[in-house]
Amino acid sequence: MRNVTLNRVVFFSKSLSLVPSLTPPQILHRSAAAASYPNRAIHCMADDSPLSQPDRSGDGSVSSAIDFLTLCSRLKTTPRAGWVKREVKNPESIADHMYRMGLMALVSSDIPGVNRDKCMKMAIVHDIAEAIVGDITPTCGVSKEEKNRRESEALQHMCKLLGGGERAEEIAELWREYEANESPEAKLVKDFDKLEMILQALEYEQEEGKDLDEFFQSTAGKFQTDIGKAWALEIASRRTKRH
Repeated sequence: MRNVTLNRVVFFSKSLSLVPSLTPPQILHRSAAAASYPNRAIHCMADDSPLSQPDRSGDGSVSSAIDFLTLCSRLKTTPRAGWVKREVKNPESIADHMYRMGLMALVSSDIPGVNRDKCMKMAIVHDIAEAIVGDITPTCGVSKEEKNRRESEALQHMCKLLGGGERAEEIAELWREYEANESPEAKLVKDFDKLEMILQALEYEQEEGKDLDEFFQSTAGKFQTDIGKAWALEIASRRTKRH
């Protein structure tokens, strides 16, 4: 494995040159975690944007499905940026995060008026656009409006790649509903998003002796559902006992 210099400045001009609508490349830094992930895209934008790939949209074929799934493989290999920035060893991927959110929806109690199956689908879709745009965090210097624009554009491309039709529209609608944060399902999945993050933070604190209090502080008082509040309290209680 080749050596990786800490805080090495890396310009990701190759991918951005393929996407004219995106902002100019920013100066980004690799952390020590990059040494364990030399092949991962450890930055705010994904490499080699698929927006430059041949458009096979509209055919609804088996080929379209495989193209879509191949693109989604980036979710398995792109680590969550927050952990990378804090030099967590072997940080979870975006897909890891979404998978456990899906499990949260699966094991949560039934709530009147909430479709649990829909919550599971929403959990595995909510960050799907990050296969193209990467994990954009507040420290990337991108506004919420710009982040939403980039993700919306990426989602449109992914739905076209899938071939359009019923399944593509379902994915798009689940993503839009999550972003709107108005339905009972969206509010619950938003809570799962925060819960998965603080549970992962607790686990990293236990495994690596790090202080990741900022993640707990950033979610404090922001849970919208009874399940979210109860689970957050349990996670906080376990953290207190550990200290």
